[in-house]
Amino acid sequence: MTESYVKKLAAILLDAITDKDPLVQEQVCGALCALGEAAPEEALGACEEYLRQHEKLAHPYRTMILRAVEVLVSSHIGELDKAEARAVTLLASSEMTRAKELVCDWQRAASDVLVAVGKRFVSTVMEELLSKFQPGALPHCSVVQTLANLAASNVFGMVPFLTSILSTMLPMLGMAKHDAMRVAFCCALQHFSESILEYLADLDQAPDPTVRKDTFAADMLSAYDILFNHWLQSREAKLRLAVVEALGPMSHLLPGEKLEEQLPKLLPGVLALYKKHAETFHVSKSLGQILEAAVSVGSRTLEPQLDSLLAALHAQICVPVESSSPLVVSNQKEVLRCFTVLARCAPDRLLAFLLPKLDASGERTRLGTLQVVRHVINSAASQMEVKKPFILSSMRLPLLDTNPKVKRAVVQVISAMAHHGYLEQPGGEAMVEYIVQQCALPPETEKLGPDSEDLTADSVRAISISTLYLLSTTVDRMSGVLWPYLLAFLTPVRFTGALTPLCRSLVHLAQKRQEVGAEVFLIQSNSNVALPSPYAITTRLLTVASQPYVGDGRGAASLRLLNALHRSIHPLLGQRWATTVPPLLEHLDEFTEETLSQKEWEERLLAFLRDTLAVVSDNTWICQLSLEMCKQLPCYSGLPQEKNFLYKCVGTALGAASSKDVVRKQLRELLEAAGHQEEAEREGLACCFGICAISHLDDVLAQLGDFMRSDVFRKSTGIFNIFKERSENELEKLKGTVILCYGHVAARAPRELVLPKVESDLLPNMFRYFSTKDPALKLCLVQSVCMASQAICSSAQAGSFHFSRKPELVAQMMEFIKAEPQDSLRSPIRKKAMLACTYLVSLEPALEEQMRADLTRRCLHSVLSVLPDTEGERDHQESLYLDTMRALEDLLTSLLRRDMTPQGLQIMVEHLSPWIKSPRGHERARALGLSACLLRHFLDHLRVGALVPFHNLGLLIGLFSPRCADLWPATRREAVSCVRTLLYLQLGYDGFARDYRDDVVERLLALKDGLVHPDPDVLFHTCHSIGQIIAKRLPPEQLISLLLTMFEGLGDPDKNCSRAATVMINCLLKERGNVLLEKVPELVTVLRSKLRDTQEEDILQAAQHSVYLLASQHCAAVVASLLGSPLPFDSHTCTLWRALAVEPGLTTQVLGLLLDKMSKDVPFKETRTFLLSSSPGREATLLPLAATCALYEVMSTPASGPAVLGLYPQLFAALLQRVSCTVDVVLPRTLQAKERRSAASAPAPRTLEPCSSAVEALQAMLLRGGSEDVVQRMELEGGWQLLRTSAGHEEGVARLASAMAKFAGPRLPLVMAALVGTQGSTYEIQRVTSTGFLAELLNSNVVNDLMLLESLLDNLAARQKDPCASVRRLVLRGLANIASGSPDKVQAHGPQLLTAVLGGLDDRDDPHNLVALEAMVGLARLLDLMEPQDLHPVLPHVAIRIRPFFDSEKMELRSASIRLFGHLNKACHGGGCEDVFLEQVVGGLVPLLLHLQDPQAAVSSACRFALCMSGPNLRCEELAAALQKHLREGRGLHFGEFLNCACKLLMHHLPDLLGRLVSTSLFYFKSSWEDVRAAAPMLTGFLVLHAEAEHRPQVDLEPLTAALQLLLKDPAPLVRVKAAETLGRLGKFA
Repeated sequence: MTESYVKKLAAILLDAITDKDPLVQEQVCGALCALGEAAPEEALGACEEYLRQHEKLAHPYRTMILRAVEVLVSSHIGELDKAEARAVTLLASSEMTRAKELVCDWQRAASDVLVAVGKRFVSTVMEELLSKFQPGALPHCSVVQTLANLAASNVFGMVPFLTSILSTMLPMLGMAKHDAMRVAFCCALQHFSESILEYLADLDQAPDPTVRKDTFAADMLSAYDILFNHWLQSREAKLRLAVVEALGPMSHLLPGEKLEEQLPKLLPGVLALYKKHAETFHVSKSLGQILEAAVSVGSRTLEPQLDSLLAALHAQICVPVESSSPLVVSNQKEVLRCFTVLARCAPDRLLAFLLPKLDASGERTRLGTLQVVRHVINSAASQMEVKKPFILSSMRLPLLDTNPKVKRAVVQVISAMAHHGYLEQPGGEAMVEYIVQQCALPPETEKLGPDSEDLTADSVRAISISTLYLLSTTVDRMSGVLWPYLLAFLTPVRFTGALTPLCRSLVHLAQKRQEVGAEVFLIQSNSNVALPSPYAITTRLLTVASQPYVGDGRGAASLRLLNALHRSIHPLLGQRWATTVPPLLEHLDEFTEETLSQKEWEERLLAFLRDTLAVVSDNTWICQLSLEMCKQLPCYSGLPQEKNFLYKCVGTALGAASSKDVVRKQLRELLEAAGHQEEAEREGLACCFGICAISHLDDVLAQLGDFMRSDVFRKSTGIFNIFKERSENELEKLKGTVILCYGHVAARAPRELVLPKVESDLLPNMFRYFSTKDPALKLCLVQSVCMASQAICSSAQAGSFHFSRKPELVAQMMEFIKAEPQDSLRSPIRKKAMLACTYLVSLEPALEEQMRADLTRRCLHSVLSVLPDTEGERDHQESLYLDTMRALEDLLTSLLRRDMTPQGLQIMVEHLSPWIKSPRGHERARALGLSACLLRHFLDHLRVGALVPFHNLGLLIGLFSPRCADLWPATRREAVSCVRTLLYLQLGYDGFARDYRDDVVERLLALKDGLVHPDPDVLFHTCHSIGQIIAKRLPPEQLISLLLTMFEGLGDPDKNCSRAATVMINCLLKERGNVLLEKVPELVTVLRSKLRDTQEEDILQAAQHSVYLLASQHCAAVVASLLGSPLPFDSHTCTLWRALAVEPGLTTQVLGLLLDKMSKDVPFKETRTFLLSSSPGREATLLPLAATCALYEVMSTPASGPAVLGLYPQLFAALLQRVSCTVDVVLPRTLQAKERRSAASAPAPRTLEPCSSAVEALQAMLLRGGSEDVVQRMELEGGWQLLRTSAGHEEGVARLASAMAKFAGPRLPLVMAALVGTQGSTYEIQRVTSTGFLAELLNSNVVNDLMLLESLLDNLAARQKDPCASVRRLVLRGLANIASGSPDKVQAHGPQLLTAVLGGLDDRDDPHNLVALEAMVGLARLLDLMEPQDLHPVLPHVAIRIRPFFDSEKMELRSASIRLFGHLNKACHGGGCEDVFLEQVVGGLVPLLLHLQDPQAAVSSACRFALCMSGPNLRCEELAAALQKHLREGRGLHFGEFLNCACKLLMHHLPDLLGRLVSTSLFYFKSSWEDVRAAAPMLTGFLVLHAEAEHRPQVDLEPLTAALQLLLKDPAPLVRVKAAETLGRLGKFA
């Protein structure tokens, strides 16, 4: 049985020897060797039999089997009997000599078998070899080679045979005609000589101590004669090298006098070979041996040959070294060995020869010389001690050499000097500076081309960096030389490339000084002017850290140095940096150059800088730092990214500075000094201004405005010399910089400060350049508009006009009129055309309404826009103009006559309205004259058949009354006339006779005469009086139309008229405002639209006050009207909302109404996002969206604080739920279109995105409610951004709850009560949000302090059956949070918690097992805190339930289940339930061991923990200790070593588990993970390895062997390797 099973295993392995993967082949060999450990004779027999049965097996595979045989023989040589040794010897001999031709690997493997056997059975092997080594016949080459190798491996066994072998071999030397045979003989002589020398060196241990060197002298001399005098002259290079290799050791065996006699010929003969061979390693090695032999006999013939020796050796050392050629490298070592011999016997002659060659200009000469100098400094230190000054001074010229190879050699010499005290001599500082200079070399300068002999690892920079660090860390005597001298190299730009090694060295030096007690290692700039200031160092290190992976990771290095120098930077920074610098370093460790977010990293650095400035809190220090930053800006001209970041640092520092003078001065200087031609610099400067604007918005805008108004923007020579004779292109670039600055200011400055300045400061300065043709400036404009749009959110503009066609004749007349010049009246064409149209209008049919409108508009434009006549043409032009005006009057009268109704009059006045409001006085005067004419005509021809209302009286009075304050006196008079006529028209419609005169109305005539030349006070007092007259005679139904029209007048370009409108509006509201309830929406709408057209502060304030007055009387109506405003709210609508927050009582009403509106409608409606999409999308509903935006505006006003506090819980709960139900909700398509259109139009103040709007409203509510800390914490943790996304919403809610618990604890009871009321919501997401918030509260002890724990638990428990899996999952999370929030309460609620978690484990309605995952994670947190009696009964059930998750395809499930299994084991420690749980521990052992190789690190880590916890439950202290030792956190795991140890202990203490463990591991032979599949046979192999033979019955070998045989065909080589390895170990069960 034993023999057959071993043969079966061997056959399986031998069949696998032909695997294509070399690693598998190697492992098969190893497995054969392992099989031989159990039964070496059977294994050897199987190999022998296989080779004999497979005669046609290719020689590479025969070679592999022979190698296995050689290992078996070597490892079991002591167990082989002579017969077996004889059989193996015969097999190997046969294999070695089977092929007459040379097959190196095959014959070498067979030879190695013979050598292995010969280590014990040398006689047997020699008998076989000597049978093929007979006198008179040349043997097989491999026989000679085997003799040589045997002599090398078994010196004591072979030397006694050498006398006879040499006597047989010497005659053969003359018979050898083929070079291959001669080479074999030379190799044999070499090894024979080396063996003899070794034998003689250990003569006291030799079996025959009588052997003497002279015994072999005669034979060696004879062989020397043939080799030196005959074979050395061969043309075959290989033979010559073999000869010279033999001559080296043979020279030690020659008689002394013969060696002395041969040296004058031998040395030149050997040196001559340098010229004949490219690879001279063997020549140099032999030469070194000959020199040592010559020195050992005290040769006097050596000195005359020193010059030739030094020259030849120096020529060899100057040969360029190819790192890819080991022989060339070895040759260098042998040549240096020769120099060492010469340095010790003739140091003066050596230095006299070497040092002058350092001044040579040749690269190779200098390189070789430097290499020798370095070598002798190290190898002949005692002889060179007195030569130190001489050697140092000789380095002057090499230090100036620019050749990279020479530089590398110089660095190596300096390193050697440092170790031997050279750098402490005068001139040593120059050597240190040289090292730093080489560290600073840019990598690209070292790419020498395809023929370069350099390797990257050996580059000048790399070796310099390594040298500097080693000198700083390992050479103690260098500390005094390097500190603080290295600090001087930090700030100069030319040393930028050396920053990383400099920082690392300085950190080590600083720490070393601390360790030895040097408490003060500050940068003492006053004591050494060469050292940089703390500000310079801070700026430099922070700037270069912005590109953290450049220069071998200079970011981490510079931060570490900055932390090490904290005392030097500022005394207050040590403790703070100890907590802020490590997270930065950890962040860099987590990422690579490819994965690091540059933007995030820069934000972290800027946050670090802001924190530093806040800690220092010294304006003088901050200003000094900002000045240094500005000073260093020019240093980064060629480094745009670093310069860009430094600009940001400047902005951050200036933002922290409290000295506004310094801020303004530096901003101005930055604008003047910046390189505006560079895009990156423009961007950097703009970022600087944007960051600075966060704290100094007004100063930034002022500086930008002053700069734009300065001479810099003129093409002619400005006041700054740097801008003289500026080209158009340069000016465009300059504009681009300023435009970018405005954009960044809009993007970064606080929203509440930017919003009022958008219309006045930002956008006007952008729009003024929109006509440019310069591409760069266009880009800047687009970019800045985008930034401004993102900051304030664009709003839609009013719709445009649309025109239609006209009847042909009238259209032609209009074309004639259109063709006339617009600014002058040169012909009567237009007069006549209008007259024709006058007649045409009177004919039937009537023109279409649109045609009439077009005709009226065209004619008005053609006449009213004509410029006033000049003095020279007054008579002619005046006549023509009067005629034309009369024609126009007739046309308009004719058009009016067709519709003598209030509506017809209104239409005509509407056409005149633009001209009435024209900024040109002559146009307004003409329009008012026409209006007066039309009104008189209407009054004169008024026919009222019944009492009908004059429904548009208010509109008409509202249009004309503000003109009573017009700048032109004539216009004022005409305006009063129009108002008077309109009031009489009203009286006529009221039934009064046409000749009736009203006393109140007639007062207008007296006022009309007073409007000729009044001062402003009189003017507006008159307007107030006119307003009173209007109020007394205006019917109530006309009040709203009058107000609306006057509101339109607020945007009048004539400031007097707009102010007059405000005066009259206030008068009317004061007198008649109580009747406006139904008209509030109209008033609000018109007011909002007209606010866009004015920039006057007085008017804006008056308008806001008007809204406030309306709201005070009609709050609900105003709120409803404002909610009806188009979304997104424009800035003026926002202003009106904020006007409602002035008075707390009103604000409370408004907030209550808005909350009701937000909750009244459904938050979204389902829709199909795409036509073919199967998943519905969600569109926000308008009313809740508008209410959300309104809430933000109201609560963003500081005055709303008291009202917000009063409604805090309701607002918080409603807004949080609003956030939840708007995640992934999009705008309605109509609003999406408006958003897209607004991108090219005026920007809106805020985004309209539903979720962002809700989040911003919630932020505003918290800020106004006194919870600023909550907002800041969420901002720092990224919580607000998480709330906006579906993927991060739950985490965002959790972070919000955590922040509320920490900073707003007293408000939680009412907030919780409000949220509990939402848990019955029909929307899953709202239930998820409220549950997530409440669950996270349990993570804080504040709920315990507020006595909310019980109610929270009850509430969460009630949601355990929620149909939403996410809610159920969050319930479990909340219950588990008690472990961290209120750990002392866990035991009291243990059964309840345990029941809930177990229910989660058994949740069958979650196909993705996320509830079970949460249950496992939660239970792991709770276990340590529960009562044992509650826990122990359920442990087996839990273990059984989670066991299937060990092999889940989802990493999270595997990790959580395995980690929970560890906690279950921990819960059993010392609790008396070990017996019950042992079965589960054993069942989980194999999965845990194998999943240590899981491809996911989290699973592997969980397995470590679980195994550590399982150890004590296995009742084996030694095994538990081993698990703790190998698997503790933070220790690297060598899986094979650990598995070996674990299996050894398992089989020693728990041998009965063998069969179960092996059968379980078989399941994983088919695992989908390659590493686990490879680990399974590995585990089996180790178990077998350490199992005792008596436990073999536990293992069913047949299926195991079959499974392993199948794994040998696995596609993964690693799996095949492990299968072969395990097969080899099964031999012990044979």
